[in-house]
Amino acid sequence: MIGISKLYCGTVEPSDALRYGRHSGKLPSHLLQFAEDKKPVVVWNMTRACNLKCVHCYAQATAGQAQDEMTTAEGKAMIDDLADFGAPVILFSGGEPLMHPDLPELARYAVSKGMRAVISTNGTLISRDKAAELKDIGLSYVGVSLDGMREVHDRFRLVDGAFDMAIEGIRNCMAVGLKVGLRFTVYKNNVGEVPQVFDLLEKEGVPRVCFYHLVYAGRGSRLMDEDLDHQGTRQVLNLIMDRTKALFDKGQAPEVLTVDNHADGPYVYLRLLREDPERAAEVLELLQFNEGNSSGRGIGCVSWDGRVHPDQFWRHLTLGNVRQRPFSEIWTDMSHPVLSKLKDKRPHVTGRCATCRWLDICGGNFRVRAEAATGDLWAPDPACYLTDEEIAA
Repeated sequence: MIGISKLYCGTVEPSDALRYGRHSGKLPSHLLQFAEDKKPVVVWNMTRACNLKCVHCYAQATAGQAQDEMTTAEGKAMIDDLADFGAPVILFSGGEPLMHPDLPELARYAVSKGMRAVISTNGTLISRDKAAELKDIGLSYVGVSLDGMREVHDRFRLVDGAFDMAIEGIRNCMAVGLKVGLRFTVYKNNVGEVPQVFDLLEKEGVPRVCFYHLVYAGRGSRLMDEDLDHQGTRQVLNLIMDRTKALFDKGQAPEVLTVDNHADGPYVYLRLLREDPERAAEVLELLQFNEGNSSGRGIGCVSWDGRVHPDQFWRHLTLGNVRQRPFSEIWTDMSHPVLSKLKDKRPHVTGRCATCRWLDICGGNFRVRAEAATGDLWAPDPACYLTDEEIAA
């Protein structure tokens, strides 16, 4: 996760993270990516049920619940363990988490245990009453997925009216004072919608947007050939930086982030090195705090059936199951041959990654994408768009 507004527009300084000792339990949400202890943010895909049919769904959600979904009692036991372990955030996802009848009870329970609870949703089920309920629970954030404007979004979601319902859900959250933001996965078929996403951000006053790079997982695996080429990725990063700066110049200050491609960090730094060398030095320090991709370290995933994964996209690799062992034990058991290497990928990555001068900042980027594209877990991530000259030591 690379904070474009934090880095490029200067809304975060290195001293901001240092003030809290860089401890995940003390850092406010917007600084968590700079935590030193890397306690995991845990994504819980609590249900496989979803009311939409998104073409890029990494979880391959279905219309109804899976037969082996965890019970509410099992969910609370897991939350107890996560809270004791020091996991700062639990992200309720799916499928569509709002289709789980006990989401409010479980989210309230997580908050009562001192965790920050957030949800990732398609937004279509957030009525004004539901938004008020989520606000009352103490939910920290609601991330609503969009794929573009009405025509493009509804085509990707395979349900007419999905866009209008999502926008209504966003407005309902804002009306009750619940922090809400957009989640947008970029690839060839919708990259032209990025300017309109910024227009929507400006018009509606939405305080946050995350632009996700495509990860080849779940139904998204079929879209590998639809990923942007390297030049296209560079162009969209420049566009995101330009539009973010334009909003700041107008007096708006939304939080703008890119997710799932840590080459973005060095790319922002290199642009700032040309434009503002003094700020570039501060950005380099923040990127060193961030440490890049955190699969198996600072982010983990629990499936609806209790299986634990290094991140929410790596569903074919199971580290254990919380029904048999607590998450905290699974996460710290270095006998697993992949998990132990994910704690420090530097000795294991190959090719241009192994000699890249940004390795400590990028963290070797997305291993699951490298594996999907090449069959080799430790090969260079094909989505890295930095040139050989840019990565040379």
